[in-house]
Amino acid sequence: MKFVWGIHPNALAYSMTTLGAGMMNSIFNFYYVKLFLNRYKISEAAFHQAQVVFMIWNAINDPLFGYIQDNSSFSCCSRRQFSILYGAPLYALAFLLPWFPWKHYEEGDWQSGLHLIIALCAFDGLLTFVLLAQCALFAEISTRHESRLQLIKYNQVATLLGSTSILFCGLISDNMENFASFQAFTVLVAALATACMCYTGKYSTSQYEQREICMENANLENGDGTLSWSSVISLTKQIMAEKNFLLFVAMNFFQIFHLAFCNNFTMIFADNLIPKDVLPSSLRSIMYGAGFICPQCLVLLSHTSLKKFGYYRIILFSFYFEGVAAAAMFILGSEHYYLLAFYLTTNMVIVQASFSLFNLPLADIVDADLIKHKRRSPLSSMVFGTNALFTKPAQSLAPMLVVTILNQFGYENLNNEVAQPDPSLFLGLHDAMFYLICLVPLCVAVIQILAWAHFSIQNSHVTAVH
Repeated sequence: MKFVWGIHPNALAYSMTTLGAGMMNSIFNFYYVKLFLNRYKISEAAFHQAQVVFMIWNAINDPLFGYIQDNSSFSCCSRRQFSILYGAPLYALAFLLPWFPWKHYEEGDWQSGLHLIIALCAFDGLLTFVLLAQCALFAEISTRHESRLQLIKYNQVATLLGSTSILFCGLISDNMENFASFQAFTVLVAALATACMCYTGKYSTSQYEQREICMENANLENGDGTLSWSSVISLTKQIMAEKNFLLFVAMNFFQIFHLAFCNNFTMIFADNLIPKDVLPSSLRSIMYGAGFICPQCLVLLSHTSLKKFGYYRIILFSFYFEGVAAAAMFILGSEHYYLLAFYLTTNMVIVQASFSLFNLPLADIVDADLIKHKRRSPLSSMVFGTNALFTKPAQSLAPMLVVTILNQFGYENLNNEVAQPDPSLFLGLHDAMFYLICLVPLCVAVIQILAWAHFSIQNSHVTAVH
């Protein structure tokens, strides 16, 4: 493997997909809820219906694509690089779907609900197909902890660069107030993301690649390139029988719930709880950008700590920090506007930063499964896909739960252009928002600490997985 200017070419190629996906995912997750609620004026019922459909599709597409990528005889599916290369353009097109309305939506228009269903399902389907292949590459490029930390390092630099899309999008579009500029920026992001991901498809390699090519040729000759569904069910049962896998899934479910809560509602909470004369639009853009940029800086700065202490202790510490910070903010109250802005940003940073390390425990689970069952090659996609089967529904449950609670306190009438209600009527809404900001992270942190404390692969940074 040649190094140019000290750059590891395989790690660079791997991280380019992270750069492209990071640019698109940050914008999609941060803006789509506000777009459909405030601009397209989707009804609560249609919003919930879309989230239910999305939750079902979100859960089943990961193990489905995991099965296809681990067992397909077609190289466009079985070869990780080809999955990324061919999936990238479609992924970028799916990213553009929500930002271009099919018509001028009236309040409660059924077409806005259909638009949301198609946008969510198309985007997540292509995201899953591409990023599941990348996650499998992470486990298959190397089994050495040092090599995986190197991938994490390159990955975080790529995520850092990709997350700046939120900052520039906010500044260019005035936080989506200038919608034409917002749309133009998303088209530019889609084009750049496609180029980045295609680079991964062309230039990345894994230690199993030659073995995969030989197996493909053998399968073509023998005609037995795929497993039966009974074999897939048996393999899935083996994966789910592992205590560490179940503990990780439980912890990860609440992490994804917390992450969706932060990404979808931080802007809404800040707009309603922090007066605009206290925090003007430009500072809000910087604040939102920091919530996506700083996590990557934090992970890069903690590289030495990861080598010394391992991911297990770093992740556990983040849960304690989130819980203490939430309790402190709840005690101090919502009147401290600058402190509230700092807390909202810090919460996003810590949740995203710790989540960025989750490929490490999953890769260790893949290694342990490989050794325990003496497999010829790792079931990387199936492990990542089975994990997603149980954790991805949290992405839909978070917005459904929060929107239901907020609408109980009049949020759906907040942007009513016909009748402007008395602002004093929304004091209860502001209180509900503040309680959510504090109590959701606190409860999630407690549950995660209880689950993560029993995870037994705690020292893979100094020993091999047994």
